[in-house]
Amino acid sequence: MSEYDYIQGKNRVESILDNHMIIEKKEKLPADGNFTFENGYRTWLTSIFIDIRDSSRLFTSENQEETAKVIRAFISELIEILRDDDGFMLEIGIRGDCVYAIYNTPFQKDILNCANKTFYANTFINMFNKMLEQRGIAPIRAGIGMSSGNDLVIKTGRKGVGINEKVWIGKAVTEASNLSSLGDKNSYRRLMYSSLSYSNFIDGLKVRNSNQNVENWFSSINNPIPNIGRVYNADIIQSVFNEWISSNV
Repeated sequence: MSEYDYIQGKNRVESILDNHMIIEKKEKLPADGNFTFENGYRTWLTSIFIDIRDSSRLFTSENQEETAKVIRAFISELIEILRDDDGFMLEIGIRGDCVYAIYNTPFQKDILNCANKTFYANTFINMFNKMLEQRGIAPIRAGIGMSSGNDLVIKTGRKGVGINEKVWIGKAVTEASNLSSLGDKNSYRRLMYSSLSYSNFIDGLKVRNSNQNVENWFSSINNPIPNIGRVYNADIIQSVFNEWISSNV
């Protein structure tokens, strides 16, 4: 095994810290081939995180085969809900006990579409738990967090060795992750939205549901996490999907 060359390491760190980074503002994030180790792009992003509650208990269950089936079914369907073929999804994946997706959302309608995905995910969890109950399996608890931001995206890793990934710097990803840790815990309902996400989708949601008092679907919470500001908590379901569950599950 080769030893670390700390002299070259110092030189590499200096070249990054002292280099001028070119940051461009883009409505739509460019393809991966446009990213280099010297540039970055600022764009509007929305992120959704779905975090399993009490995952340590679930993952250490004595019935490992049953746990494997539950986790596999749960995560695979959440990915199906979150994925998108219209080109505005930038990344989707699994981080520990979280499923997440990041979207390019330059317009309010895009943020509303993201909110709609959280409604489907919330309704799916209700269906999933009903199916588990029918099989004598304990229900899954999860928090769903969503946040938006005009954030910086960079390519990072190690130049020349083929190990690199995009890193999302700003509020969208960090806040969505933090908010997902609050949902379905301490009397909070499952869905948690940042103030910026909420303010950008609420008018569109009102138009879609003009005969209802949509604002009453949400409760506002001030700083449930230090310095996060006002967030919005809800338990919104997709009504057609929910009616189907009642008749078919």
